[in-house]
Amino acid sequence: MDRQAEGWWAVQAPGDPRAQLDYAFRIDGGPPLPDPRSAWQPEGIHGFSRRVDPAGFAWTDGGWPGPRRGGGVLGALHYELHVGTFTGPGTLDAAAARLGHLVDLGVEVVSLMPVAAFPGRWGWGYDGVHAYAVHHAYGGPHALVRFVDAAHRLGLGVGLDVVYNHVGPVGNYLGEFGPYFCDRHTTAWGPALNLDGSHGAQVRRWVLDNAARWFRDFHVDELRLDAVHALPPGTGGSLLARLADETAALGTALGRPLALVAESDLNDPATVRPVAQGGLGMTAQWADDVHHAIHVALTGETEGYYADFADPQALATALGGVFFHDGRHSSFRGRPWGGRLDRASVDGRRFVVFLQSHDQVGNRALGDRISATVTPGQQAAGAALYLLGVGTPMVFMGEEWAAGTPWRFFTDFDPAEPAAAAVSAGRRAEFCRHGWPEEQIPDPQDPRTRQVSVLDWSEPARQPHARMLRWYRDLVRLRRDEPDLRDGRLDRVQVTGGVEAGWLTVRRGRILVALTFAADPRPLPLPPEADGAEVVLAWDDRRVAEVTDSLTLGGHDVAVLRLAPTR
Repeated sequence: MDRQAEGWWAVQAPGDPRAQLDYAFRIDGGPPLPDPRSAWQPEGIHGFSRRVDPAGFAWTDGGWPGPRRGGGVLGALHYELHVGTFTGPGTLDAAAARLGHLVDLGVEVVSLMPVAAFPGRWGWGYDGVHAYAVHHAYGGPHALVRFVDAAHRLGLGVGLDVVYNHVGPVGNYLGEFGPYFCDRHTTAWGPALNLDGSHGAQVRRWVLDNAARWFRDFHVDELRLDAVHALPPGTGGSLLARLADETAALGTALGRPLALVAESDLNDPATVRPVAQGGLGMTAQWADDVHHAIHVALTGETEGYYADFADPQALATALGGVFFHDGRHSSFRGRPWGGRLDRASVDGRRFVVFLQSHDQVGNRALGDRISATVTPGQQAAGAALYLLGVGTPMVFMGEEWAAGTPWRFFTDFDPAEPAAAAVSAGRRAEFCRHGWPEEQIPDPQDPRTRQVSVLDWSEPARQPHARMLRWYRDLVRLRRDEPDLRDGRLDRVQVTGGVEAGWLTVRRGRILVALTFAADPRPLPLPPEADGAEVVLAWDDRRVAEVTDSLTLGGHDVAVLRLAPTR
């Protein structure tokens, strides 16, 4: 190779650029190493890289305008999907064969958990080491093209989870090629990327070009940016703002809307504020506080970061203002946390809300879903709160039919790797501290841990799963059809009651969601305009009586009312 400017080296590869070429780099006579921008690792993360020519992809989505016929992702129903457990084969092609189920549910954007190449066959993907390569066990880059193309044919947008805050420890050769990492900042998972030091511009370019590649070469519509709060302080924000600007320009060039959704723990309104107004320019961000408030209200769990959400005002605050920690003290963090949103000006659809997610299920000791903890009526109530709420809703795969399968944390490190023993020991130690018997904690390295996490596709057709699936479909259809439920105004959300009262109502225009937290029937006071309201949905419609100035619901029940138009 020949030395170029600014530390780069280059060589002209032989032969037709469209022909298959497997290659590696030797640095100062060392062992062959894969490309830091490898597009494909057919022999695994340690093997040779394979050249991929995007011009050779066979697309049929030339007229694709973007999600919601060009309307973008805000307010669109998202569906979080893990390729390796969505089906038994665990491939992108097998997942594509199930996309009809998502269409029937009313999904508008299917959000894939990370597909960047990671160690072994199975894993969550957050320990990826080849940010540019599609995991070979999922089918490689051409399978991702087929998946996105199939989704677009069905009218589904595609989101992709990407990780820029760290790189996994096994098969991570980036540091051999240059100063990709620094010792000035660290993350919970290892050294941070060198975004601000010597040659930091090239590292930032490695991130920015990666994002553009998914949008441009793979026709992805949205990127979910993992844990942006773990990016190096100061430089992380500037990188996101730059990414927002470049993504907007690329969307204009491509003629379709492109979205960036941040996972941020900071509860900072600036995350979704436009760059021109001093913000980071993210299209939306995940709203964990909404999940936490609903989860505590339904389950009564108050350990760890759930403790503060036992506050009687937590649920109403989160449903109407997104952030519960809006500057108030966080006992989990030991200090004041977050900032307050301007409910009159910030679009509530800029916050992704959910009852479950990969984190909130998989990071439990047994990977148990909420359906294993609460009654069906309680899950139905929780679903109504977020699917008919003001945010951009997201269903976690299998939630819609109260899947009986858990979803656990699993890995597939080579047993010879120190990480294999470390992840097993770490998982045991973490949950033993919380009182779990060691023998009950699933070993992430045991192949059965992944196997029991695979969805059972026979469940949706039989009870009690079919009833829950019908409820989710009805909620999604109502959200689509009712103009008041498409309104992103946070200051128009009215919440009454609470967990202590045993009941709650949430009003959005003419739509009123009424539910009971108690296990026994409860009368719910209603506003005067509810007299004679139409019951459009009810979990247990046998128990819903005529609506006057009050409504009696059964224990763990929920109903959705349409109020008469105001005169």
